Amino acid sequence: MSTEPEQLTFLTKPIIIGIAGCSGSGKTTLARELATQLDAALFPFDFYYRDLSHLPVDERAEQNFDHPNSLEHELLVEHVRHLGQGKAVARPVYDFSVHTRVPDEFDELAPRRYVIVEGILALHYAELLPLYDFSIYVDAPNEVCLNRRIYRDMRERGRTEDSVRAQFDATAKPMAEQYVIPSQTNATMTVTGTESLDWSIELILRKLNEMKLT
Repeated sequence: MSTEPEQLTFLTKPIIIGIAGCSGSGKTTLARELATQLDAALFPFDFYYRDLSHLPVDERAEQNFDHPNSLEHELLVEHVRHLGQGKAVARPVYDFSVHTRVPDEFDELAPRRYVIVEGILALHYAELLPLYDFSIYVDAPNEVCLNRRIYRDMRERGRTEDSVRAQFDATAKPMAEQYVIPSQTNATMTVTGTESLDWSIELILRKLNEMKLT
């Protein structure tokens, strides 16, 4: 059963922008800055990891969180579709420290003129692609992605460097090669995750203007 509010909250059809790239490529930083520039609603995939409360605690961290099936993409697609129709949605809240959803807690997101959908697999799911008006792939070398992932997961998720490296080699890198990198062909444009953020934003805004999406 859907949990999102049904009322229409935005009368003009929002412009939906998808941003994808490997973990650590810089896609989240780009999405946040672009959301600021466009005064957009930000829709990260991180809310939609499947609840693992049915598993013992020691088994949860061993799951492959880089595989497409780790996300409840059915609900994710439904919510993006509703945002594109000008409706607010109630997103689940995910607790990364225990790999479960917070019971009976939701985060309401109302659409704005722009909605930015961001995640490593944002350009992978076939059901999502027709919902985008514009899409971006952020490209970056493996070593850069790994170093950024180590920094993020140690600071924000309480991980050790060894555990991040092990996960990168076991799942993140092979899943990126199988699912994320091939999705670049679905992007409207590609930017480089090691270039100046201001320059990437300028290129994107210029392209949006050329396509009459501003």
